[in-house]
Amino acid sequence: MVVQIKLTEKAIAANVDLGGGLHEVAPDIAYLRAALVNVIFLGFPERGDREWVLVDTGVSGSKTSITRAAEARFGSSSRPRAIIQTHGHFDHIGALEELSAEWDVPIYAHPEEFPYLNGTKSYPPPDTAAGGGIMPKLALLFPRSPINVSDRLVAVPEDGSVPPMPDWSWLHTPGHTPGHISLWRESDRSLIAGDAFITTGQESAYEVAIQQPEMHGPPRYFTPDWVSAGASVSKLAALEPRLVVTGHGRPAAGEGMLASLKQLADNFREIAVPEHLR
Repeated sequence: MVVQIKLTEKAIAANVDLGGGLHEVAPDIAYLRAALVNVIFLGFPERGDREWVLVDTGVSGSKTSITRAAEARFGSSSRPRAIIQTHGHFDHIGALEELSAEWDVPIYAHPEEFPYLNGTKSYPPPDTAAGGGIMPKLALLFPRSPINVSDRLVAVPEDGSVPPMPDWSWLHTPGHTPGHISLWRESDRSLIAGDAFITTGQESAYEVAIQQPEMHGPPRYFTPDWVSAGASVSKLAALEPRLVVTGHGRPAAGEGMLASLKQLADNFREIAVPEHLR
C-alpha cells in the first residue's frame, strides 16, 4: 500500500536566498516562510508601489515579517495591488486585517469562502483522529472563528481571471475548504497550489519543523471533504505544472515533482485520506 511519496533533491525547486527568510523561485515569484506556512509575493523586484500581489497572509503576528520582506523585494513603502486568499484558515489570514487596512487594498477570494472572511461562519472542528503526528490533537487549539474583512472583500471573477494579474488565472480547488482556490500561469506552467496539496507532512510537528520534502494531500485535520479534495488534486495534476509553490513545504519543480504529483492523484485515497475514513 502506498502511504508516502518522498521528493528527491532534484524535485525541489532551485531558489535564491534573498535573506530574512525570503526566497525567489522565479524572476517574479518569491515566498516567505512565516512560521508554519508560506506567504507568496508575485511581481518583479523593484517594480514599486501597486505593481505586485500578495498571496495569503500567514499566521497571527506575521505582519512585520511580511512588510519587511515586501520592502526588501519591491522597495520602501511599496504596497501590493491586491491580496489574494487561497482560503481563510487561521494560518493563511493571520495578518490579513492589519495588512489590508494599512495598505488599503482589495482582498480577492472565492464567494464560497466569504462566510469565513465576513464574520458569519466558523470552520468545522478538526479531525483529531487524522493521525500522522501530534498536530491533529493540537488542532483543537487552532482558531476556527471567522474574521470580518467584508469592507474590502471582492469575489474572484467567474471567468477565471485574476484582474491584478493578467497572466494568471484562478482555479476552484475545493475539499480542504469549500472556496479554496489555486493560481495557474499557463505560459510557464507555474502553480500556486495553496493547501490543495502540500510538499511536507503537516500532521507531524517534526516534519513541520524540518520541512521534510514529501508530496502530501491537504492537511488532514482541517480537510472535511475528501471526495472534492481528491478531485482537486487530479485537476491540478492534469495541468502538468513545471513549478509548484504550496502553502506548506518547499517549492518543487521538474519531472520528479510532476511524477510525484501524479502518483498522489492516482493513489489519493491511500496516501492522503486519514485511515479511519478510507
